[in-house]
Amino acid sequence: MFTGIVTDLGTLLHLEGGAENLHLTLGTTYEERSIAIGASIACNGICLTVVEKGHYEHGNYFQVDASPHTQAVTTLGRWQVGQPINLERALKLGDELGGHMVTGHVDGLATVMSVKQAGDSVSYVLEAPAALIPFIAPKGSVTLDGVSLTVTDVKGTFFGITIIPHTLAATTWHAVREGDLMNLEIDLIARYVKRMLDARS
Repeated sequence: MFTGIVTDLGTLLHLEGGAENLHLTLGTTYEERSIAIGASIACNGICLTVVEKGHYEHGNYFQVDASPHTQAVTTLGRWQVGQPINLERALKLGDELGGHMVTGHVDGLATVMSVKQAGDSVSYVLEAPAALIPFIAPKGSVTLDGVSLTVTDVKGTFFGITIIPHTLAATTWHAVREGDLMNLEIDLIARYVKRMLDARS
């Protein structure tokens, strides 16, 4: 379980393998000794399991594997060596829940339709898959590339968000452009409410 509050801006150091199994190495400022083999780390919102860790000349790293399914339903298959990656460690009991409850299980891809400056912040309009838009509501929460965000409005299959300067600087959002695809996870509570309502009808 995660909160959607990014705690490190990592770097994709190496890729090997392919569609059957992709092996990734990510640089991080997390202390090597604090990373457990088998631990879950959200990488651009994707919950991945640490299979190896170590130290290299510029810092620490950890390695993860991505299955064909993960590559198919997320942006991971499009990642390039050198790109920054939003990282978040799994939530511990007693930690501050600064964002909202996030599982790291991506529901689909959202497309960035527009990017507009709004004072010191930036406003974005994204299009979600039609099947997911019923789970997205104004003032509700969504996770995009691992970042917990508040929805400003919803119109048809489009929804808006606004990102403050701190979040722009601390995550990959400062580099987001029109046409980019984002890993979208809908709110966990909305998912179960919809399920209950469907069961009653």
